[in-house]
Amino acid sequence: MRRDSPPGLLLIDAEPAQAGLVSALAQRAGWRVLRAGDVTEAVERSAGSGIRLNAALIDLWSPDDASVRAIARLRENLPRLPIIVVTAQDSVDLAVRAVRAGAHDVLVKPIARHRLLAALDHAIADDGLSGELRPLVEKWSEALDFAQIVGSAPSFRRALDVAMRAAATPATILIEGESGVGKELLAQAIHRASACRNGPLITVNCAAIPANLVESELFGHERGAFTGAFERRPGLFANADGGTIFLDEIGDLPGDAQAKLLRVLQSGEIRPIGSPHPRRVSVRIIAATNRRLSDDVARGRFREDLFYRLAVVPLTLPPLRDRKGDIALLAAHLLDRIARQLGLSGLAVDASAIALLEGYDWPGNVRQLHNVLFRAAIFCDGRRLKAPDLPHLRTAHAGPQPPANDDAPVTASPAAAPAGSVALFGADGHVRPIDEIEADLIRLAIGHYRGRMTEVARRLRIGRSTLYRKLGELGIEQAG
Repeated sequence: MRRDSPPGLLLIDAEPAQAGLVSALAQRAGWRVLRAGDVTEAVERSAGSGIRLNAALIDLWSPDDASVRAIARLRENLPRLPIIVVTAQDSVDLAVRAVRAGAHDVLVKPIARHRLLAALDHAIADDGLSGELRPLVEKWSEALDFAQIVGSAPSFRRALDVAMRAAATPATILIEGESGVGKELLAQAIHRASACRNGPLITVNCAAIPANLVESELFGHERGAFTGAFERRPGLFANADGGTIFLDEIGDLPGDAQAKLLRVLQSGEIRPIGSPHPRRVSVRIIAATNRRLSDDVARGRFREDLFYRLAVVPLTLPPLRDRKGDIALLAAHLLDRIARQLGLSGLAVDASAIALLEGYDWPGNVRQLHNVLFRAAIFCDGRRLKAPDLPHLRTAHAGPQPPANDDAPVTASPAAAPAGSVALFGADGHVRPIDEIEADLIRLAIGHYRGRMTEVARRLRIGRSTLYRKLGELGIEQAG
């Protein structure tokens, strides 16, 4: 991502050693870091630092209410700043409370370097869906076996059948499909069904690693190999020895790194930077991309020889809009997992909600469906999700409407307002409270722009951080 000036990070951590490590990692990636021990100090230092801040990272040592209130205090004093929470508590409950208090993302320790930098970039991203709040449940979702994967669409079952057959072999697999269709889930199932199931599964987001650090991250380096190499690092391929490495968004791998990866595939050896000797590793490689990699080869963006090495077994997962018949079963399956994560005895979806789910196009695919159900479950009063629990989908389902007649008096109640519009007057004939009107307008915008929150914020002429704050204040849930 290009930036006119280095982005600024407000780092809030009372532990000096850990703060120093995070600060060093961020600075090496081009961030300017302003450190503080607590929220009070952070607010004071940010006011007089002269650094333009783009994100805040706060460490929560405990899951108590005081920690969550710290997020709310930071949000109150710096309302436009995306907040990333770091915690050792692997708890969905804490994540839910953190988001309600104003957090943008939640990271669970230990945090890999590429995961930290991806979260920082994500906090200031402005390119459509990639800049939206990711579903928190991804961080705690358990891996599934093939038998647990839900879907009966013929194209989906064909892909699963090929994956099951390939899992028993050491063949390299390339999974293609839109973002959110379940490529990582399928990679997990392949690993669990393979001969290296007892080894590690290492997931790498190739798009999140800075180009100048790809070789070091993947293949490691020796101490002193380059400026900033203060200690020896084995690399992700060495960490995956005896198991599987999942290279997500492989199409974003820089050209130099593509050549080095090809050599690894050909020789089975890695050579850490600064090491005089190569090291042999036994690693099953699964790659994934959200676009057609053959098109990148034709345009000269991806090496043809590497493409054929990766695509020994090619798989394509269909988008959710092409498997609408699976939505009811998927919703039931996802809600069962969500209920266990949230400590609920059970959740279900009634027919009216299923009709809305099946009528939506799902640009974010299964991941977005998961996110919508997760948020609906958080705010649902009962144990059965109904159409009113999905207001953004109701608005989107209504579709765009002709513009209203500006000369006609506005007297409609909320229930009688035309689809695609916002009622200004209540059933009693009086003007509705401004927070109700604002909430309806935001829901309308979210539905009209299909959950693309960056576009919603731009059209409403407010910052995205302000938009997320209003969602929390007004009790609005949105598509992922």
